[in-house]
Amino acid sequence: MDEPVSELTLAQVLEQPAERVGATLDDIAAGYTAAGHGFELRRAAGGWRLYTRPEYATYVERFVLDGQSVRLTQAALETLAVVAYKQPVTRSRISAIRGVNCDGVIRTLVSRGLVEECGTEPDSGAFLYRTTTMFLEKLGLNSVDELPPLAPFLPDDVEELADATR
Repeated sequence: MDEPVSELTLAQVLEQPAERVGATLDDIAAGYTAAGHGFELRRAAGGWRLYTRPEYATYVERFVLDGQSVRLTQAALETLAVVAYKQPVTRSRISAIRGVNCDGVIRTLVSRGLVEECGTEPDSGAFLYRTTTMFLEKLGLNSVDELPPLAPFLPDDVEELADATR
């Protein structure tokens, strides 16, 4: 499959209770880890998926990408972080947080499937954006709740800075 498969889908296909499928997947994942396979089975984006074990990732990347790596720009990474931590969020709010216009960067992130529209803000009618399941897959997360906390990366005087801009 090219996307994570949910326990419910697997349970329906296998005609087994979802609880049994979930427990079996946990056992399989633990077995792969214990055996030291080059891949691991883990939860991601609401389902299960096989991933290359981190210690082998550089070898697989070299084989698959063969020098064709496309990276996100610093502006795209910053914008993606704002969306991830503030979602759902409007373009104007992202621009205000970053201090620069983000329209082009948002278009790029949408075209790469990392960000999507998810409705409109009731007051202004502006489009709201959120991260996609592809974003979760790329980071190997099951939900955005698993993102690391921001507090350790913020300056000590962040409250004073926020008050000064109001």
